[in-house]
Amino acid sequence: MSPNIAKKQRFIGKTAIITGAGSGIGRATAIQMAREGANVALFDLVNERTSVLEQKLNKLRKDCALAIDVDTSDAERMEEAVRRTIEHFGSLDVVFANAGINGAVGPIEELSLSDWERTMSVNLTGTFLTLKYTIPHLKDKGKGSIIITSSINGNTRFTSFGWSPYSTTKAGQVAFAKMAALELAKFKIRVNVICPGAISTNIDETTEFNEDVEEIVIPIEFPEGAQPLADGPGKAENVADLVSFLASDESIHITGAQIVIDGAESLLS
Repeated sequence: MSPNIAKKQRFIGKTAIITGAGSGIGRATAIQMAREGANVALFDLVNERTSVLEQKLNKLRKDCALAIDVDTSDAERMEEAVRRTIEHFGSLDVVFANAGINGAVGPIEELSLSDWERTMSVNLTGTFLTLKYTIPHLKDKGKGSIIITSSINGNTRFTSFGWSPYSTTKAGQVAFAKMAALELAKFKIRVNVICPGAISTNIDETTEFNEDVEEIVIPIEFPEGAQPLADGPGKAENVADLVSFLASDESIHITGAQIVIDGAESLLS
């Protein structure tokens, strides 16, 4: 993280909800925003990683973090988690709808209905519920910023063979974000969507590969390195920089934007 960014303290007195906060992009964003003065509600299936992050942030600044055990695809748990956040911190300014899974990967005819519905539920329904229950509190505040994590897959890149459920949810998130941006503009609530490429995170743990996927792959040969701007995947902190910018008043005139952050990876495929 840039020292200049840290000195800005852009989020003093502000509260952010971050879903999927226990690892990867969510974790990096929570750390950065807390360092810049934010109170952060860490929405995730609470495990050791989330608990350790909560402790780390509260050592950084007393009582600035609250970890809440929540499945973002569960309406009752989401509504309760948002209620607890408002009771604890008093208000809400930023929502980062970041939780997601890779889900089942395989030929369409080999995917089960439950495979399809699970990916839709976490990635799309989870995003919908995150906005549904937080928007009233942003309206109460009179302004706010919402950022949704989509992907280059399903938007600028279509060569991840077998990833049809995942790519469909990611395309859906972009459309949803743009519709929300128009709907909420008169309330001074901005909505933007980011489309990362390959980023070093733990999301691969949620991938369920079907070996039959090899039957549908069309071979593609990438240049050495795959990403023109890097020797390998990007870092979660790179994405956290972008999210923090979009969450801040520095991006006050940006809404409905679809921002690719992939080191030019998608330009090759």
